[in-house]
Order: sequence, then structure tokens, then C-alpha cells
Amino acid sequence: MPGNSQRPNRRTSNKKGAQVGSGGQRRKALKGKGPTPPAEMRTGHAKKRAADAKARREATRPAARRGGGRSTAELVIGRNPVAEALRAGVPAKTLYVQQFLESDDRVTESIKLAMERGGVNLLEASKAELDRLTGALHHQGIVLQVPPYEYAHPDDLLGVAHDAGQAPLIVALDGVTDPRNLGAVVRSVAAFGGHGVVVPERRAAGMTAGAWKTSAGTAARTPVARATNLTRTLQAYQKAGLTVVGLAADGESDLPELGGLDGPVVIVVGSEGKGLSRLVGETCDVRVRIPMPGGAESLNAGVAAGVVLYEATRHRR
Repeated sequence: MPGNSQRPNRRTSNKKGAQVGSGGQRRKALKGKGPTPPAEMRTGHAKKRAADAKARREATRPAARRGGGRSTAELVIGRNPVAEALRAGVPAKTLYVQQFLESDDRVTESIKLAMERGGVNLLEASKAELDRLTGALHHQGIVLQVPPYEYAHPDDLLGVAHDAGQAPLIVALDGVTDPRNLGAVVRSVAAFGGHGVVVPERRAAGMTAGAWKTSAGTAARTPVARATNLTRTLQAYQKAGLTVVGLAADGESDLPELGGLDGPVVIVVGSEGKGLSRLVGETCDVRVRIPMPGGAESLNAGVAAGVVLYEATRHRR
């Protein structure tokens, strides 16, 4: 009957549960989600799909096989490495951030730096996607993709010197496999007015994110060339009128006694352990040693290159 209060399941007492205007008063109240993320990070958005597809193409783009050209794209993985790379100005293409990630100061800073820089895609990805991208490494929910480095051709370094109206001053690395040493050499070349660095295509350090960081930004203005065969490249430089000076612990003369550093020269630095390879050592016009009265057996490539570049700069003044 109408008005029958005895019907089963009819509530006649005061109602329980959320009331109008109680959203901020209860333990399980809804919380704000913060500002709307950019279109490139919104799941399902057309701009995100386009950015994802572009990033996948960049990640799988093959490297160049000959002198000059591109290296492969590199991934910087983890919260500390990503934040440090962005602080150091390492070129970046895409910043991947895991969905529903509990962020900390490093993640917040990385996103802010990427957005302030411009030209860096911000993409939200699932944990499974980041696992696949990194080969299941411990990525901590954040990954930075560094674009392929555009290597110069060894002949381009001669052009840099010619355009500057100066005698070429070039450093070639033989068997140096630590990217931090390469970055240090690039920094020294920039500091002492050199015209570039040559590295072999194989079994040698390349311009990775670590090399960029160690160069302290100088890699942006100091060309690095990649040689298919370092010996043939040095021979080509000799034909162009450059003197090839190799650093070796058993060199024929001490560095202060060496003349000719004020002219066109290539300084060849070997690895700290093995020094110059046999063919490269035989190709050098002269091999010199750095006097070390303190008794140290050797210097790393970055320090050795800096010492000789300083000496060359002093002669050129």
C-alpha cells in the first residue's frame, strides 16, 4: 500500500555514507590529480600516439657503418643518471616516465628540466613498455633517450682549421675505450683551441651520454670525427702536411724538446694500459714522452692530451 513503511529493505533510519559537501572530511575522500599533463603524456591522445611512434622509430634507427654519420641512440636509465644528464645539458630526444609512478625530487626535476629545455618529448609508458625498452634493467620508472651523435668526417677537421685561418691542431685517440676519457679530451681540445678529435670506429669510446657530461658542454662546439681505419686516416693527414706526434712511454724524446708543435699537427694518444698500437706507432712521424719526475708510470688519456695541448698552445703564441 502507499505509505506502507513495513516493506522489506526499505530504509527508514538516517542515511549513512558520503553526504553532499563531505569530500574533504573523510579518510577516503577524493584527492586532486594536479595540473593536466601535456597532450604527449595523455593516454589515448593523438599527439601521444604520434610521439610514441616517432620515439620507437628513433630507438630502432640503424647506425651508420662508415666514417662520419650517426651513432646509435642511447638510453640513460635510472633517476639519478637521468637527472644528472639533464642537468649537464646532454642532448635528449625523449623522456619516458612510468604510469602512476610515485615520483620524488629527482623525477620532478627531470620532468621540469625536459619541459624547460624544449624539443624533448615527454612520454608516459607502462612498466612493461619500459622493461622492454631497457631490456628489463632497473630503470626506476624513468628513462632518457639520447639522440644519435652526428660524427664528423676526419677531413672536416681540416676544414675547421682552414676556416679559422689556423694551422690544424687535432687529437686522435688509439684504443681509448672509456667515454669519460673521450669527454675529457674533447674538453681539453676546446680549452686549448684545438680543431677536433678523431676516434676509431671500432673498439673505441664513442660520444655517449657519459662523454657528453665529462666534456662539460664543450662537445656541442668541438667536432668528433670517426675513422674507419685510424692508420689510414693518419697517413692521409700526413699527405695533407700534418706532423703525426705519438705519445709513448718509450718515446725518442721528451715533450719539452719537441719542435714543430706550432705547425699543423696531430697528437695521437693511446690507452693508459697498452699505449699506442703497433701500426699506429709505426705511422707516427715522432714519438715523445711526457717527463714525470714524480715517478708515475702513465697518465690517463684526458690528462696526457691536456699536457701536450698546453705545450702546443704555448708554442703557437
